[in-house]
Amino acid sequence: MSVFLWIAFFLLVGVAFFAVQNSDASPVVMKFLFWRFETSLVYTALGGVCLGILLTLLIWIPRGVRSSFRTKRLRKEIDSLEESHRRAGSSNDEPIRSIK
Repeated sequence: MSVFLWIAFFLLVGVAFFAVQNSDASPVVMKFLFWRFETSLVYTALGGVCLGILLTLLIWIPRGVRSSFRTKRLRKEIDSLEESHRRAGSSNDEPIRSIK
């Protein structure tokens, strides 16, 4: 997780340097279907970075939630299997393995 945070930090620093160096850049015209918008290059770059972050989060969050539910379900299954192993009269009372 910390590697991800360092990468995000360096990306943010790079975007900040880009914004400072190009603060006096000429306007950029964006066209999409019937829409035409003129803005600074800095705002265009920042908007692109923010849109990329938003799309990444929209893809990553559901995967993280599913992984969390799966981990919780597997831990419950391990606990129930260990309990049934103990009730079966195992000679060894130690857990089969611990993932906690």
